Amino acid sequence: MAITVPIVAALLATVYVLFIGFGKELHPHPVYDGVASPAFAVVDLPGRGKGLVATRNIKQGELLIKEKPLILVPSSTSMSPSVLIKQHLSLLSPSKRNEFYSLSYVTPANDQVPASTESLSDDEVALAIFQTNAISAGENAGIFPWTARLNHGCSAAFNSVYSWRPGEGIIVVHALKSVKRGDELLTTYTDTKKSREERQHYLKSFYDFPCTCSVCSLPDPESAASDDRLTRMSSLSQTFASWGHGQIDGKEATRIANEIWTLGKEEVYWSERGRLAADAAHVAAAHSDKRAAVAWALLAFNWYAIELGEDSTQAQEMRAVVSNPQSHLAWASRYPQFVELPTSDD
Repeated sequence: MAITVPIVAALLATVYVLFIGFGKELHPHPVYDGVASPAFAVVDLPGRGKGLVATRNIKQGELLIKEKPLILVPSSTSMSPSVLIKQHLSLLSPSKRNEFYSLSYVTPANDQVPASTESLSDDEVALAIFQTNAISAGENAGIFPWTARLNHGCSAAFNSVYSWRPGEGIIVVHALKSVKRGDELLTTYTDTKKSREERQHYLKSFYDFPCTCSVCSLPDPESAASDDRLTRMSSLSQTFASWGHGQIDGKEATRIANEIWTLGKEEVYWSERGRLAADAAHVAAAHSDKRAAVAWALLAFNWYAIELGEDSTQAQEMRAVVSNPQSHLAWASRYPQFVELPTSDD
């Protein structure tokens, strides 16, 4: 009987490298399809691995990377993961295989080892590289070499987000915030709406490093305040989701959405705003509140344009709701009710 073996240990698994400063530039700006002026270089972080550092000022919402997978495999398989990865690597050109083997990895023993080590077999090294760097791509997982160079930051520290576009078969990376020349581009490897202790435990367990990002490095009193905001956001998100089961009404759901938004503003946690506003627009449409549906959909469109790109499916869906709120698939699916408007327009 075949046993299904998960290939990716975590949904947002990416390259293992710590965030700290930057050093010698290794590569010139790569050129990406659809990215007019590449804004970063791969930089060697002495003793820490590699990362991406801005070579010019970057605007919020700017498209940074548009990348096809080097290899793409099912997220689970009934065959040996090592054999599957080996098969895909055999189809690559020598230069593409070099791109794959240049990526850092964490061994099963949770020790980071340079790619030149002979302590593991070639198949074990290939699997370790894949498991460390693979990014979820729908029902598959893929290796995206440039995106994998993004290091981790928690909460307010990360400034870049990536998303999979199934219709195009690509990963796109956008600037969540403005980034100054010389600053490192950071994404997040996990849901960081957790306490510092929980985040540190997760990152140590899966990536074997103690995070030293700006949020994890806060003095204890400030860190405690940050933890309170983040855990409150997480708890409120669960309550907000209970609207789907009829446990709260639309007015309460949108009040909670506003509270989450306010906490995120205080924390400078801007990720997932498009999704939050789109969910609130869904609630408003379900309760036939045209004014609120338009207001929330407009907010969702603005943030989806930043996080996912104005040309993303999600942004275009919200644009359509702004033009015609009754077109929302949830329109009038619940009892009529006036719900809360967004209390912030940014």
